[in-house]
Amino acid sequence: MRFTENNVDPKSLSPLNLAFVGDCVYEIMVRETLVCAANRPVNDLHAESVKYVCAKAQTQAFEKIKDLLTEDETAQFKRGRNAKLGHIPKSATVAEYHTATGVEALFGYLYLSGNTERIKELFKIINS
Repeated sequence: MRFTENNVDPKSLSPLNLAFVGDCVYEIMVRETLVCAANRPVNDLHAESVKYVCAKAQTQAFEKIKDLLTEDETAQFKRGRNAKLGHIPKSATVAEYHTATGVEALFGYLYLSGNTERIKELFKIINS
């Protein structure tokens, strides 16, 4: 399910555009998971979500799913991972940040392709 009816070929978008969308997709999956697990103060939810939506955690997430990706998914991950980035945050290594961008690009690609079932499947594996 997509939120808009705008048609786009995700393969025609830059990997950083895919990562821009994928960052939101990944974060909403984390936030929904946390909220559904327990009704608690927003500050607690935010502190917990940051543990999952950071370069280090997304690198660990990739390690869980990398062998399960299709050729096409791997190609989209690599497009994101290899994209020229403007900056690297202090809280991550260059490799972690590139990997996290690849994960976000993959999730953006899957979302814009309308493949939300695959997003759920991969996210379930990441959280297992």
